[in-house]
Amino acid sequence: MFEGQPQDQVDAMMKSDTEFRQLLQRHRELDKQVLDAELGVLPLDDNTLSQMKREKLYAKTRLIRMYETKHH
Repeated sequence: MFEGQPQDQVDAMMKSDTEFRQLLQRHRELDKQVLDAELGVLPLDDNTLSQMKREKLYAKTRLIRMYETKHH
């Protein structure tokens, strides 16, 4: 998600900002679960999968805003 951004800046935010760290961890969990569901490893109904994708997108949008606010 933060490809092209200095890793030290992302790491610093993870250390200093609890909300950012928790949201990034949640995004990573959702990313893995969505991938597993799409591969058929994690059986989910379409509604649950759609909800997880929406939550993942919201987390990504919020993380990017938090990062940009801090570094621009």
